[in-house]
Amino acid sequence: MTHRGRCCGFITFTSVMAAVALVQGASRGLGLEFCRNILLNKAPGALIATCRNPDNAAELMSLVAQHPGKVTVLKLDVNREDDIQRAAEHVKKAFGKVDLIINSSAMLHPSGKGETSLKDVSAQGIISTLTTNTVGPLVMAKYFAPLLQKGSGAFGQQPPEKAKQHSGIIVNITAKVGSIGDNGLGGWYSYRMSKAALNMATRNLSIELGRSRPRVVCVSLHPGTVNTDLSRPYHKNVPKDKLFSTGHSVHCLMSIIDSLNIDKTGKAYNWNGSELPW
Repeated sequence: MTHRGRCCGFITFTSVMAAVALVQGASRGLGLEFCRNILLNKAPGALIATCRNPDNAAELMSLVAQHPGKVTVLKLDVNREDDIQRAAEHVKKAFGKVDLIINSSAMLHPSGKGETSLKDVSAQGIISTLTTNTVGPLVMAKYFAPLLQKGSGAFGQQPPEKAKQHSGIIVNITAKVGSIGDNGLGGWYSYRMSKAALNMATRNLSIELGRSRPRVVCVSLHPGTVNTDLSRPYHKNVPKDKLFSTGHSVHCLMSIIDSLNIDKTGKAYNWNGSELPW
């Protein structure tokens, strides 16, 4: 059963089946902040937070203690397909559906620094970066798509036409440097390639899952330059007004997520809501 209200030509849903959100890469940075934001502003029926080492995720476990009964923490290394499969099976048994998945884990490069020239490129560096940033989110979609198709459409905006309503949303956190059309500086081979490939995965997913019934919205979101471990070595080159806190960035990204509908699927968006060229 679903209670409906209209707003600006779209239907807002308050479902008896409480919303279920999953944040992949939730132990720190943007992922942890997404967890805080969702718990504070969305009152989900359940938040599933995944990370590689829950025992070492002190801030995440503190958040769990602050919201008893609301957060489920699952051990998941996005580089391991068997971890992802087990997590999906657990979520299926415990919740039966997912309304929103945010893939937020990422790495700049195994060395912690992007390649500045071709001589810095290594096969292993590229493979490791692509595995975390591109392959992981795609395999997440493989195992969680059936659960998203059982979602109640609790996030985003639903149009009145039933044929255009969605059941779930996949958000892949991308980066502006992954835009081929915007690349005027070069460098950062592994990271740029991994995010460009992630954007292609998002586009492909949007086509396949947009044909399904019910539909799943798939987008890539660029968070801006955020004060996290990934970007910290490069902060000295960023103007202060362009270096965002995780709180500000996630607030902007959640505003975009709140506005999503099937007409906006298959695209990449900047933190301010403008469309990012592929």
